Formats: sequence, structure tokens, C-alpha cells
Amino acid sequence: MDERWYAVYTKPRWEKKVADALTQINVTNYCPLNKVMRQWSDRRKLIQAPLLPSYVFVRLQEKQFPHLRQVPGIINLVHWLGKPAVIRDEEIEAISQFLKEHSTVKVQRAAFNVNDKVKVTSGSLMDKEGTVVAVKNNQIKVALPSLGFFMYAELDTASAVKV
Repeated sequence: MDERWYAVYTKPRWEKKVADALTQINVTNYCPLNKVMRQWSDRRKLIQAPLLPSYVFVRLQEKQFPHLRQVPGIINLVHWLGKPAVIRDEEIEAISQFLKEHSTVKVQRAAFNVNDKVKVTSGSLMDKEGTVVAVKNNQIKVALPSLGFFMYAELDTASAVKV
């Protein structure tokens, strides 16, 4: 059986620790990090914060699922319709490319279904198809349907066409 991408749910603020622990046991993982400005009482600092709080992506075979329970900080695999949610390679690549092109990304939980299908015509997501929620002030919302999250980026409205 081939390795596939899955999402694991972690304890709050354990994303980086879980990713490090998975790397130590030779499990391919991806914890997308976003640059965020944090304010403390005495200073401001640009830090690397997880893009998707409490989520880490892992690439493994189904027979390796029991090993995940032994990793400190992992609560469970993310399930969809009673089965572990499989994340497509294209979605992992899209997140990676999105973060390379945009320095600050906002994430919001999806609370509804969307209908507009688009194809990106320029930039790092060129030729990727996605779902647009709204276009406002040149901001396009790109959907990641497997997890139910949206990523936001300032894109020119001419950079996408309806499919």
C-alpha cells in the first residue's frame, strides 16, 4: 500500500513538538508555519506560528497508524465520514507554495459550502483549481476542502478565471 497524507490533531501549542517527534521516528510530516507578529508587554517579535493550529500533516501507510498513538502530543487522526481524512498531494503542495509566495496568511474555519470553481492563471498556484468564497478588495479566498479551512491572499482578480 502506498503512503498517503493524513492530518493529525495535536494538543494545543504542540504542533512543532509533534513534528519534531515524528521526524525523530522517521515519519514524513509537514507542519506549515506562518510568520506572525506577536506583541508582548516589553517587545514585538516576528515568530513562526503554525498556520493550522493543532494540526500536523503526516505521510504514512495505514498500517503505521498505531505508531502515531505513541507520539506525545498527538490526540488522534482527523476523520471524515468515519475514516481517516486523506489529504491529496496537490493540497499539501498548494499550502507549501502558498506560504512561499505570501509572507502573512490568515486562516479561517469554513462554516459553509461554496460554489464558484476557479483556475488560477498566474503566480505559484498557477493552473490549480479551487473554490472561491468571495472577491473583495482583490482578496481571494482559496478553499482546502479536505480540512475545511480557507487560506487568504492578496491576489489580483485578473489572476483567476471561472472554470
